[in-house]
Amino acid sequence: MDHRTRIERVINREKTDHPPIAFWRHFPVDDQNALSLAKSTLAFQNQFDLDLVKISPSSSFCLEDWGAIDVWRGNPEGTRDYLTPVIVNPEDWNNLKILDPNKGRLGEQLECLKIIKRNLNSDTPFIQTIFSPLAQAKNLVGKNNLQNFIRKHPDQLMAGLEVITQSTMRFIEECGHIGIDGIFYALQFASYDLVSEKEFLSFEKYFDKKLFAILENFWLNLLHVHGKNIMFDSVRDYPFQIINWHDQETEPNLRSGKNKTDHAVCGGVGRIETMVLGDAPQIIHEIDCAIDQTEGLGLIIGTGCVLPQTTPIGNIQSAVEHSRQTSI
Repeated sequence: MDHRTRIERVINREKTDHPPIAFWRHFPVDDQNALSLAKSTLAFQNQFDLDLVKISPSSSFCLEDWGAIDVWRGNPEGTRDYLTPVIVNPEDWNNLKILDPNKGRLGEQLECLKIIKRNLNSDTPFIQTIFSPLAQAKNLVGKNNLQNFIRKHPDQLMAGLEVITQSTMRFIEECGHIGIDGIFYALQFASYDLVSEKEFLSFEKYFDKKLFAILENFWLNLLHVHGKNIMFDSVRDYPFQIINWHDQETEPNLRSGKNKTDHAVCGGVGRIETMVLGDAPQIIHEIDCAIDQTEGLGLIIGTGCVLPQTTPIGNIQSAVEHSRQTSI
C-alpha cells in the first residue's frame, strides 16, 4: 500500500499491510522562514518515509502579526520562548483585529505549504498545525496568566477569542485552497490540571466548535490533546479522523481511548523514556503492545507529542523499521 491508502484504511478501521507510523518534530531557527521550514520538513520525511507529514511551525506563526515576539533559547522540544505579552490589560483584547491570512507571518506559512505541496510525493498526506483559539490566547497573555483572564475578565477574553477564531478560520480556508490533506489541531487546555470542565466548555470547546464546519473540507484531521489528566470524554465527540494524546503518560491508555471513540488513535510509544533514552528492544516492545491493545486496527504508531530534539536517529529508524516489518 502507499501512504495515503494505508492512512485511509486506518481511519476507517480497516486492515492494512502494516501499521502506519507518524513522528513529528520542531525545526528551531529553520521554522522562521518558509523555505527553510519546508526544506527541513521534507528532509526529515525523505530520511524516514513516514506515513503522514505534520508541518510544525513555531507556535508564534499565528501570533506575530498581532505583535508577539519570541526567541529561540534551546528548549529540548524545539519550542521558542515568548517575551513581553501582547495582552496585559483586559482592554488590550480590543486591539486585536482579524488578520489577513495572505499577509505577514501567516502568508509566509502559506508559502511553506505551497513549497511542500510541490515537492512532497503525492501519495503522502500532509497536515498543517493549527493551535486552538484558547491555546493562541495563552501565548498572547503569557503562559501563566490565562486563568486570571478566564476567571476575572471573561467577557474581554471572549471578545478576543472571537477575533482569534475568525482569523484562524480564514487561515484554514486558505490552507484548503493550497490542497493540504488536513489539520493537526492542538488543544492545550483540555486538562483538569489547568481549568474546570465548565471553563473548558465555555472558553475552549465553544470556540473550537465554530471551526468544525470548515474542517469538514479536509479528509484527514488529527486532534492533539496536550498534557496530563486530560478531559478525554469531553473531546471524544470532536469530528476528527484521528486523536492523539500522551497515552504513555496519562489516562486513558490506547485500548481504552480507542473504545471510547470512533476515531483512529495515534500513539503507543513513549517520547522520553523510550524514544530518547530507550533502545530498539524497548521500542519494539511498545509498538507490539500498541498493536495488541488495538488489534492493529485504527492505529497509527507514534508518540504522544513532538519528538524532542535529542531523539537518536537510530531510535526513529528502529521504530519505522519494526512498524514496516509487522504484518497485521
